Order: sequence, then structure tokens, then C-alpha cells
Amino acid sequence: MSGFKAILFDCDGVVLDSEGMGCGSLGMAVTEAGRPMSLHEARDTFSGNSANDTRSWMAAEGFDADSLFKRADEILFEMFERDVPLMPGIEHVLRDFSLKKAICSNSSIKRLDLSVARTSVAAFFAGYIYSAEHVAEAKPAPDIALHACAALGVLPGEAIFIDANVAGIACARAAGCLAVGFIGHSDDRENHDRTLLAAGADHVVYGMGEFHALLRTLTSDKREVA
Repeated sequence: MSGFKAILFDCDGVVLDSEGMGCGSLGMAVTEAGRPMSLHEARDTFSGNSANDTRSWMAAEGFDADSLFKRADEILFEMFERDVPLMPGIEHVLRDFSLKKAICSNSSIKRLDLSVARTSVAAFFAGYIYSAEHVAEAKPAPDIALHACAALGVLPGEAIFIDANVAGIACARAAGCLAVGFIGHSDDRENHDRTLLAAGADHVVYGMGEFHALLRTLTSDKREVA
């Protein structure tokens, strides 16, 4: 019998194919403020960051963090008005496995409300959509994973935590969850699989097809017939 009872998902770059949008909006705001920043540099700089992390970077670079963060949000939310892209294959994963589910994101509550909460997959999470704003410390601290496990009524060791970034893997490990590193089709970070493994990921998967296969192996007794 499998001991896993829940899956905890990062949002951007896992449930949504939107990590590039989030980092891109920050890069565009930085560029508008006078410091050219490519999408590649923006991903390297901001992927997986909490709002506080990003604000700290902005302040250290000499920017007015409040105004720059506000502008980045304006750009991003305009993007979300046009499209909130789901990660290919996520609906298959959510539909085929009956484990409890939650989102654990370093994004703001407003960003989650304007993105994943408006999509067709929101119902799979039954309101268990958590922001770093719900807890004392953002990832890499374990707070959000522990908060989600408590809300779902499972022990951390009964949860699979899937995240696209080092901070999420560190969070999962510190909480005592099984840590799965995720690399989506649009993630072009060089050697990111090695980075996630070095951070402590128990598994690394490429796309939702591989995650689906891993879940079949880990939780075969919990699988529903599609």
C-alpha cells in the first residue's frame, strides 16, 4: 500500500506554464527603469523568488522597489487578461489521481487570484491554494508545505511536493515531503536537472507525462481509472 495521500504543487512553472511570463514582466519593468535585462537573465535572477526576495534585489540594485514591483505586476496582470496558460498535461495528472491536492506558491494572493484561480483546473484544488502571504516565511522555509499538509489533514511524509525551483525543493525537504523537481518544456535553464538534484530532489521529471508515470509508480493504489 502506498503511504502518499497528497500532492503539493508549485504554481508558476508547474500548474501554469507561466514562469517565463512572471520573470519576463519583472525583466521588462527593470528594462523600462533603465537597466536592460533579457528574459534569460530575468529567469536566472527571479525564478522561484518570493516577493520579498525580489524587492530586496531591486533595492540592492538601486531601484525604488515599490514602484518597480508595481509596474511588473501591471505588466503581468495585463498578460493574464489575455491568457493564463496551463502546463501541458496538468489536467491529465489532476484528473487521474485521487490524492488530496494543494498549491504552494511564493506568489502573492492577488497574483494567484488573477491566474490559477481563474482557470479550469482551480476546482481540483477545492480552495487549497496557498501563497507565501499565508505563512510567516516563504520558500525555501518549510512553512507553506507544513501549512498545506495541516489543512489537508496529512503528515508531511504522506505528501509529494513538486516544484520547478531550488527554493521549493528546499522547502519540501525541510518539511519532510517527497521532493520532485519539475522541468517544463519551456524551461531552458542549463543543467537545471542537476541543480534540482543537488538541492535535494528525490526525483526530477521532464514534463507532466513523466510526472504522471512517476505517480503511477509511487501511488498505484490511489490511481483512478481514466
